[in-house]
Amino acid sequence: MASIPLLIGLRYTRAKRRNHFISFISLTSMLGMMLGVAVLILVLSVMNGFDRELRERILGMVPHLAIKNYQDFSDWQSVADQLSQHPDVKGVAPFVNGQGMLIHQGYNRGTLVAGILPEYENQVSIVGQHLQEGISLDALQPGEYGILLGDLLARFLRVNTGDKVTLLLPEASITPAGVFPRLKRFTVMGTFKVGAELDGNLAYVHLEDMQKLMRMDTSIEGLRLELNDLFQASRLTQELVNQLGYPYSGTNWTQTQGNLFQAIQMEKRMIGLLLMIIVAVAAFNIVSTLVMVVTDKQADIAILRTLGASPGTIMRIFMVQGLTIGVIGTLVGVVLGVLLALNVSDLVLWLEGLLGIQFLDSNVYFISYLPSELRWDDVRFITISALLLSLFSTLYPAWRASKIQPAEALRYD
Repeated sequence: MASIPLLIGLRYTRAKRRNHFISFISLTSMLGMMLGVAVLILVLSVMNGFDRELRERILGMVPHLAIKNYQDFSDWQSVADQLSQHPDVKGVAPFVNGQGMLIHQGYNRGTLVAGILPEYENQVSIVGQHLQEGISLDALQPGEYGILLGDLLARFLRVNTGDKVTLLLPEASITPAGVFPRLKRFTVMGTFKVGAELDGNLAYVHLEDMQKLMRMDTSIEGLRLELNDLFQASRLTQELVNQLGYPYSGTNWTQTQGNLFQAIQMEKRMIGLLLMIIVAVAAFNIVSTLVMVVTDKQADIAILRTLGASPGTIMRIFMVQGLTIGVIGTLVGVVLGVLLALNVSDLVLWLEGLLGIQFLDSNVYFISYLPSELRWDDVRFITISALLLSLFSTLYPAWRASKIQPAEALRYD
């Protein structure tokens, strides 16, 4: 007896209806559910991709946490050793940063120039993994005034490996001939490419070369720290500064890149909510479909009731029919959404090549391609939510069908 609602419900779903409008609405409901689920999986995967790229690329290049000294920071090695002992600190490296302008044959570009020690930098940055032309950070040697440029920066300046660029710092040098801006010629040792906006405004030189240029002797600007868990940066900043005491201070990535990260999280939640409304609208169409089916099948319902079918059996028949529409639409949408999420980066690259345009310009956005990261927790949540919406959409029409009285339904037949 339990299989009767299933058999009849599936028969109603497969049967060719006399009312083609009902068939159209049913197909529309299924397509709406399919597209809603597929787009929701795709968009959340893209937002997850942006979140991943922010963490791995942007936050792989900028300090998770930076410790600075209000006074002289010449004895940085002992502080670095002390910080390295902390269980939450993955790596420590010294730096001296300078804002300047790089000039080459009439082209110029404002740039952040970071003075680093190659043997330390790989502990706190991913730049060593993204160097081009088969070079390494060891190409930066003290006294040789070599420089590593971001790929976009090098292209903008029209330079290649071995070319000379001039670094102009906004600090004056007083000479017998007058006051002049501080200039220094550097040799381009190579380029790096992380696929982010930093490729267009960041350059690396050796720490000792930067110290000479900034006239800092053996002092440094600060220590950058790589953390095991970057989301503990705010807590660790306060903890480490308190541990070191005056005259040390600390900053972390939440102060420099936190707004971007929060914006991505907020956009992910809001877009997910809006797209879930699309799924809900598709589920609401199931209500409309079943209400019309119930009206169309009143005579069949009356006959089933006279043959002994209970109101619960009638209710389950129409729940099966509505759930069939929802389940098929959801499952097809999940398959389509997963396939798109796994291949959207390649599809966008192909489309960019076909149309000859770039959708994400790294001069505008913080990465230059469309990332995607499929998370199966999102897929499970979307699938369960869509199926529950489909189930709830069947309750009212099925309840109405169970309340039909045989005598009233057959009075005019």
